[in-house]
Amino acid sequence: MKPHLQTTVWTLLEAGASQREIQRVTGIDRKTIRGYQKRFAAAAAVNSPGVAAGAAQQIPPPRPPAPAPAPALVPAVTPTAVAPTASAREPHRAFIEAQLRLRRNAVAIYQDLVDLHGYAGAYNSVKRFANKLRHREPEQFDRLAFLPGEEMQVDYGEGALTRVPGTDRWRKPRLFVATLRYSRRSYRCVVWRSDSPPAEPPYPALPWFVPSPDVVAMPAILAELTLI
Repeated sequence: MKPHLQTTVWTLLEAGASQREIQRVTGIDRKTIRGYQKRFAAAAAVNSPGVAAGAAQQIPPPRPPAPAPAPALVPAVTPTAVAPTASAREPHRAFIEAQLRLRRNAVAIYQDLVDLHGYAGAYNSVKRFANKLRHREPEQFDRLAFLPGEEMQVDYGEGALTRVPGTDRWRKPRLFVATLRYSRRSYRCVVWRSDSPPAEPPYPALPWFVPSPDVVAMPAILAELTLI
């Protein structure tokens, strides 16, 4: 696994994300995530102080004496004692909105909050907060309007294998379709060649269908053909 993906998996595991959630965010298989979770746990156990690797039996250190009871006072509420809620994320609203405008995902935003702003909350809370702030652009549909006889759309398609008349050969014929943009009426015919000018056979009825439209929208293969 690449180093940046290992960092992402390690950050999400430290934040308490489940293996299923990490798989959905990163696309990594859960077996791979489980293996790296065991590897991270083994590395943490080896690097923890007071643990001798390979020792058969270890004697725990003596427990320190219990501290003297403190006077019964009302404990002061500190920012570290408050669970991260929506108010804990509110100071970072401007930063999260700016990152969402750059189309960054919740994982990258959470990592930047932890690294750059010292955020101590969970990843899921940042993800829910980002989903509420995410602005979804509505789908845009443009309607084109045309005058009668102004434009015609020309297209070619491909038919099924057909026996060529008068021969024993089998070929796929070309399907010619000319559609008026205003009325949506179409002229259709089956041809064997698509390089003939539309005024010549096999298009004998096309000039009667539409004499002279102002604009003809055609594919690149017909770009040099002139409609008569």
